[in-house]
Amino acid sequence: MNLFKYYSDKRVQEALLKISKNREIAARFDDSFGKRPDILQFESDIIEFVKKGATSFHFSEEHWSNPLLLKPGMTKNQLDSLRIGWDLVLDIDGPLEFSKITTNFISEALQFHDVENFTVKFSGNKGFHIAVPFNAFPEKVNNKNTRDLFPEGPRIIASYLKEMIKDVLTAKVIEKIPSEELNTYKKEDKFDVYSVVDIDAILISNRHMFRAPYSWHEKSGLISIPINKNNILNFDKENAIPENISFNEKFLTESNNQEASKLIIQAFDWNKRLPKKDISEIKYYYSEITQKVSMELFPSSIKNGLLGLEDGKKRFLFVLLNFLKSLNYDYAEIEKVVYEWNKKNKEPLKEGYLRSQLSWHKRQEKILPPNFINKAYYDDIGLKPKENEFKFKNPVNYSLSLFRLKHR
Repeated sequence: MNLFKYYSDKRVQEALLKISKNREIAARFDDSFGKRPDILQFESDIIEFVKKGATSFHFSEEHWSNPLLLKPGMTKNQLDSLRIGWDLVLDIDGPLEFSKITTNFISEALQFHDVENFTVKFSGNKGFHIAVPFNAFPEKVNNKNTRDLFPEGPRIIASYLKEMIKDVLTAKVIEKIPSEELNTYKKEDKFDVYSVVDIDAILISNRHMFRAPYSWHEKSGLISIPINKNNILNFDKENAIPENISFNEKFLTESNNQEASKLIIQAFDWNKRLPKKDISEIKYYYSEITQKVSMELFPSSIKNGLLGLEDGKKRFLFVLLNFLKSLNYDYAEIEKVVYEWNKKNKEPLKEGYLRSQLSWHKRQEKILPPNFINKAYYDDIGLKPKENEFKFKNPVNYSLSLFRLKHR
């Protein structure tokens, strides 16, 4: 692939430059990212990045008054003062056939909420991005400025839409999975469709980025192209081969009529009515065990993750933070484990990202990490649990059971 020739195409440059306005951008250089924060101002900037070895471009979901004022370790108030808005960008990831089905159901769910000006693009590998522009949302939700509702706003909407389509998606996916394979996705005779394909709400965080439209994908060699939202199920990867792409579709076009008001208000109302998930189970564990559980009692999936990862680092970080907190590690101990683990990663996560995740989790209640059945957080990143670990629902259950046996 001649990336210089590709990014020299004026149509590619125009598309990248248009969507980059008021966004933080990051150029990827094969297996690492360039400095942050950065911006695009001119079409010539794109070529300069490519000359230095850039292979793709990634943009923030958040809109900033001045992206160059961003820096690691900023408080929520500091970020809120710079943020002028955010787009809802849902990341659907899984086997392509199931990603198409999920994306189509999300498309229908958005239209059910009277949202019409959403756009869709192929991620460049297996999944899709669905985007609703910020100006489709009302200025305030529950008397709070919508621009300040990040990352909780997108997280709540994503979780709400996941729950809304869960039953129909489950039925459709089960229909497509060969019966002999179905049991591999079951735990205690229950099938979790989001262990097959996921809409990742958890990883939405401050300064979160998505692959820019018409940007090359390093693993697949395909282009992340916008597609017709009415033709999702017919998408073919052939259309994303660099020589085959067209520029007929747009991504993140604007809307000025606050058409997503119904969506965000109903999502927040739904979230208020949710029971505190797993809290009773967690309190039960911690009324018994208040000591820190040693690392020798960790399941293999956690131990192997702690040796360092090539892919899935953000997902494992989410697992790790909740796992350690659930096993009574204090903040200083968690911080030490996380920073030591990050040094072992082939491409360490940025320190600012680690700090923001540590800070956010410090303020949260104890919650269990994703269950073993959730392949996106274990199998898909090379951390498949051993057979004896699958006797337990969750990595925390596994470690606590060993702890009890050891301290009888």
